[in-house]
Amino acid sequence: MKASPDRYLNRELSWLQFNERVLYEAASARVPLLERLRYLAIFESNLDEFYMVRVSGLIEQFESGVISTSPDGLSPNDQLKVIADVANPMRNRAARILTQELLPELEREGIHLRSFAELTERQRRDVTRYFQDEVFPLCTPLILHPAHTVPFISSGSLNIAVELRDERGELRLGRVKVPPVIPRAIRLGKRKNEFLLLEDLIAANIQSLFAGVEIEGCHLFRVIRDADMEIRELDAADLISNIEESVRLRRFGDPVLLEVQQTAPAHVRQLLMAIHQLDAQDVLSIDGMLGFEVLWDIALVDRPNLRFPPYIGSVPEPISHTASMFEAIRQKDILLHHPFDGFRSVEEFISSAVTDPDVIGIKQTLYRVGKESPVVESLLTAANEGKQVAVMVELKARFDESNNITWARQLERAGVHVTYGFMDLKTHCKLCLIVRREGKGVKQYAHIATGNYNPTTARSYTDIGLLTADPDITQDIAELFNYLTGFSRQTKYRKLLVAPVNLREGILNRIRRETRFAKRGKSARIILKLNALVDPEVIDALYEASQAGVIVDCIVRGVCSLRPGVDGLSKNIRVISIIGRFLEHSRVYWFRNGGEFDVLIGSADAMRRNLDRRVEALCPVEDPDLIDLIRVRILEPCLKDNVGAWALSAAGTYAKVTAAKGEAAFEAQEWFMRHPLGAAQFGATPRKKAHEKGSHAL
Repeated sequence: MKASPDRYLNRELSWLQFNERVLYEAASARVPLLERLRYLAIFESNLDEFYMVRVSGLIEQFESGVISTSPDGLSPNDQLKVIADVANPMRNRAARILTQELLPELEREGIHLRSFAELTERQRRDVTRYFQDEVFPLCTPLILHPAHTVPFISSGSLNIAVELRDERGELRLGRVKVPPVIPRAIRLGKRKNEFLLLEDLIAANIQSLFAGVEIEGCHLFRVIRDADMEIRELDAADLISNIEESVRLRRFGDPVLLEVQQTAPAHVRQLLMAIHQLDAQDVLSIDGMLGFEVLWDIALVDRPNLRFPPYIGSVPEPISHTASMFEAIRQKDILLHHPFDGFRSVEEFISSAVTDPDVIGIKQTLYRVGKESPVVESLLTAANEGKQVAVMVELKARFDESNNITWARQLERAGVHVTYGFMDLKTHCKLCLIVRREGKGVKQYAHIATGNYNPTTARSYTDIGLLTADPDITQDIAELFNYLTGFSRQTKYRKLLVAPVNLREGILNRIRRETRFAKRGKSARIILKLNALVDPEVIDALYEASQAGVIVDCIVRGVCSLRPGVDGLSKNIRVISIIGRFLEHSRVYWFRNGGEFDVLIGSADAMRRNLDRRVEALCPVEDPDLIDLIRVRILEPCLKDNVGAWALSAAGTYAKVTAAKGEAAFEAQEWFMRHPLGAAQFGATPRKKAHEKGSHAL
């Protein structure tokens, strides 16, 4: 029996709508010009990953004969058709934004992307010499058709399909890969912001790669392959070797998408489809540039006035006004809101443990840490200093496997006790525990976060972290580490909600509690700030809460399968999404709880994978001042946003939130930059407001 389409929104379509909101930023005049190029690059990178992971999974389901439907009642093939109908126009809109809007604006700013035909004679001579000296030796012309064996075309690579006419007049199809080892944006002159794309240079000199052969045309294309490779560690004696092999094989995944220039003749498109065994709905015919990753390079031109002003996060005052990090945490829990509060405070929390002679142990989870990691460097130093260091490295973090393996090996060589989690569960929780000798015993200090220990993403993602010495929380974390690194089968925790143990029921019980309050005629309110809301059981509980009279606000950055504002189902639920300068990444679960506010932060979204197939942790925030800060300084500004926010309608469409007549424009992230959370935690108690007004209004 199919699920009611009126009850849930399709997950895949919701994701495409999220990426459309990213694309909106690329077209927005309020965003600096070079930042708009970055948004276009992010848009395409998102779309590539969507096809590599989500679409590939649907294709696999369809080919395996799966007949079960998504919660909104669509079969795998139904969803593939919907995706094809939406993705092609959206990708072509992105191309038009670049061609018709951004490139002309760049021209007006003295930044030029030239075609070969537009070059002066001198420029042509210079780039032709460059081609002969540095590009020609890297180009390898191959025959795609007819061919005994088709050369492998790597995922995401940019290629030129070359129409050739042999001596008998028969059509052949050649291929030249645009070399990824040299810059694709060729600067024309050292002092000029003037560029030629490498593929244009190769196409202009293509005859030299097929000497004596008649060339009828050149057409760009890209292939995206399945990257959702299963890691079969159950059969592997060496987990690291198994994952390395899986990562290596990922590049040979089945094709799931063909992107080809719209100018390519039908017979070329058909040949490329046949070679890669793809259907028409697996093809994006693009009128414009292929491969937006080059826009990252062009966005690096030295024009600061065309980028967001630099922003450096502040140091929270409880830390800056106290001699010792541990003393500050002993006095009071500290809440961090990145990037507005600098990630340096987290790095210092860990590095101070290295230099503190009283610290005897550090335990850490690592999911995505980046290629350069002060956190991991501190852990290496701590091990070399003789401290007890244990690290849980998640090797199955998609697209970060190789990086994590590199760090894991370095940690092992330094004497760190490294474990790799579970065969059937990803470890996604973000935890650090420090053990310190104090007096006649030991005291534990913890950092619990919504985001990764990654200094790069910490500057561009919004996340929340809690520094605490609460003995119940720190003991829960210590026991959770025993579960992660040993053979513990912990089933009860004092304060943490842990997936897959008690997190799902913990969230559902809190929603049901608000429902009971509402049924008794008491004020009831739920605020959820998440990256994704798709779990049917959580959504159904929210529907029941709404029907009972609970006011529900959902701030969901990405995928949302809940249908808000439906009479008799979800009339009291509002859903907004914020797309801004920084990627909204923090997760907050806020419940009024009869005035005894129950607030949790952590790594888990309301998704089946997070609640059932990952190790996740939600931690309560219990300090009344911090509870107030979360509501007043994080959640309410998001709900008040009428510049960067989008509202989800009952029909499943998003519309930009705009200021009402006479209402001042308010953008949450701009406000956060001017009012970092750390400054509000020193001295005076934060501003107090009535916690409830009985409606969505603030």
